[in-house]
Amino acid sequence: MDKETLKGYLRERQAEVDRLLQSYLPSAKCPPALIHEAMRYSLFAGGKRLRPILCLAAAESVGGRRETVLPYAAAIELIHTYSLIHDDLPAMDNDDYRRGKLTNHKMFGESTAILAGDALLTAAFTLIAEKGVTGSISHKKILSVMLELGSAAGSTGMVGGQLVDIQSEGKKSIDLEQLHYIHTHKTGALIRASVRIGGLLGGASPKKLSSLTRYGEKVGLAFQIADDVLDIEGEEKDLGKSVGQDEAKEKWTYPRLIGLERSKKEAQVLVEEAVAELNGFGPEAKALRSLALYMVERKK
Repeated sequence: MDKETLKGYLRERQAEVDRLLQSYLPSAKCPPALIHEAMRYSLFAGGKRLRPILCLAAAESVGGRRETVLPYAAAIELIHTYSLIHDDLPAMDNDDYRRGKLTNHKMFGESTAILAGDALLTAAFTLIAEKGVTGSISHKKILSVMLELGSAAGSTGMVGGQLVDIQSEGKKSIDLEQLHYIHTHKTGALIRASVRIGGLLGGASPKKLSSLTRYGEKVGLAFQIADDVLDIEGEEKDLGKSVGQDEAKEKWTYPRLIGLERSKKEAQVLVEEAVAELNGFGPEAKALRSLALYMVERKK
């Protein structure tokens, strides 16, 4: 895909995910109104929906139907948004802005923000269960999706990566292995799961699912390295949050550990390797190939 075609693809898929989330989530007036307002505030604050889009693209790459996979892709976004609300809390990263808007706890207070995150996490699994009961996908596959998502979000995935990231703040040094652990768990685990869930629901063969898994691992790490670079070189108006926060909080990043130029090269190599994992796929995987390149070329 050329850049304009990819932009159109991203817009269309984002709109599909947003429509489903808008219809699924209780309205901001549904009692207790405050919690639903807080949930919707962060969920519709302008996210790119990259994780659900990767899920949809992975399903398409193996001949799956996008409409069937869409609710499960949307559930991934619910978990991602919950993680952002909690990451921004004073006890975590203590951020004031996210996507150019005040963070959830700045808008609604810390207790409501915690509960909004909890509710979004719960809603993700409720959505999966609801569609699993009423949809055409086998219950065994639905359980596989729940296992993938639970593992990626939990203590051996995203939560574990966040904890090690916090523990590493302010340390004089860490090794590359520990930084790799942080990035592949805090960020990479949910991206890997997004791609695998798309493959599973799309009917991928074991061989293709293995290729998709390796693709997801590589683009997940590349995405976070690119994020590290953007915190140094990005524009605040594009990112919707302050730049230079990693350095200010003494966080360990790839540029801090191995240097800026080497980090850029590492991200590029990972993307090339990710695309190579799709050599056995046909034109149906063109979106996945383009999304891999987008991971390191994006400005926000």
